[in-house]
Amino acid sequence: MPKVTIDVDEDVLRIIKKRADKNLLTTREQVEDIVRRSCVNYKTGSNYSKIKVDDSLVDIFSREKRGKSRKKKKKR
Repeated sequence: MPKVTIDVDEDVLRIIKKRADKNLLTTREQVEDIVRRSCVNYKTGSNYSKIKVDDSLVDIFSREKRGKSRKKKKKR
């Protein structure tokens, strides 16, 4: 199995470990589950902004634009 190294914030890692314990999974299995869920949503052609994500960690790792949209300035 290929290996991938990622850097995550300490707070996010703490959440992942807590969720893994709750789900009786290892941290690695929990991260794999999060990535798998994200891939399944992507494969179905779903748009992240249109679907309601049931897993907050999938939402954290999504590429959905966040924040207020900026208005374009009119040229004079």
